Amino acid sequence: MVAILKHGVTEAQIESLCAWFKAKGLDTHVSKGHYQTIIGLIGDTSKIDTDLLEGLDIIEAATRVSEPFKSANRKFHPEDSVIAVSEAVRIGGGSFAIMAGPCSVENEAQIIEVAGGVKDGGADILRGGAFKPRTSPYDFQGLRAEGIELLLKAKKETGLPIVTEIMDAHHLELFENVDIIQVGARNMQNFELLKELGHTKKPILLKRGLANTLKELLMSAEYIMAGGNESVILCERGVRTFETYTRNTLDLAAVPMLKELSHLPVIVDPSHATGRARLVRPMALAAAAAGADGIMIEVHNDPANALCDGAQSLTPRQFAEVAAAVRRVREAL
Repeated sequence: MVAILKHGVTEAQIESLCAWFKAKGLDTHVSKGHYQTIIGLIGDTSKIDTDLLEGLDIIEAATRVSEPFKSANRKFHPEDSVIAVSEAVRIGGGSFAIMAGPCSVENEAQIIEVAGGVKDGGADILRGGAFKPRTSPYDFQGLRAEGIELLLKAKKETGLPIVTEIMDAHHLELFENVDIIQVGARNMQNFELLKELGHTKKPILLKRGLANTLKELLMSAEYIMAGGNESVILCERGVRTFETYTRNTLDLAAVPMLKELSHLPVIVDPSHATGRARLVRPMALAAAAAGADGIMIEVHNDPANALCDGAQSLTPRQFAEVAAAVRRVREAL
């Protein structure tokens, strides 16, 4: 349930109303916009009479939220959330971020070279895999803790904030200096991991699962937000269909749909969605045109010899061309 407050309500009145709700056993989420203040009620609201609420002097309207996701719901938070990654980088609310870097951190020379290349090419955030979930146990699994240390060296060299994927809650201490923690598609419904990430204060990049609905994605975001961490970024990275010419099928309709349902920022990963380097540019442009709040692109200094996902990786020069084209689309919009 959400309670929309009348214009001009004082802080004391809001605090008094929240105290009353809490006495009823409900948690409250206060969202203050430019023109409206909304109190979201979380818990069993079946005993709350909406007519009674609307009869209060300070309440404009009360509405029940039928969707199971509450904190992520735009009805709870009408204005777009803006996630602060660093002093210079924001995602959401009109702020567009480009994340770029290799699928896997392979060695120091590679990540330093790629980091410098993507920064020069227009990236705002450096991405790189340290822990790699692979279908085959015989494939390269990443450098793990060493990979994070190398990412931090690249961050120091370039000043770019970093995003990298977590596989297990037991590794959280290794992510202390990571700017954004990524939850990969395979872990989107690892609820124990999501609960732990809910207790952190870091932005979480949550990727849609290979065969998950938008509702399931938002419910996974809800797990994180229910723990107290509201800094969640949603990522559309394609879903598995019967199509075989591309690695996955990029669901661009998910971008405006998610933004209608939720206040959370939405980014698109055209690299994993298509699996083909030549398709990254058109899908990145389409993502920007669809209203995404950012894109994530895989970039490698030597894609032909990459240890992971070389077929979908751009060179730094190709990335710079794509980033410039995406910026032009953004300007046109």
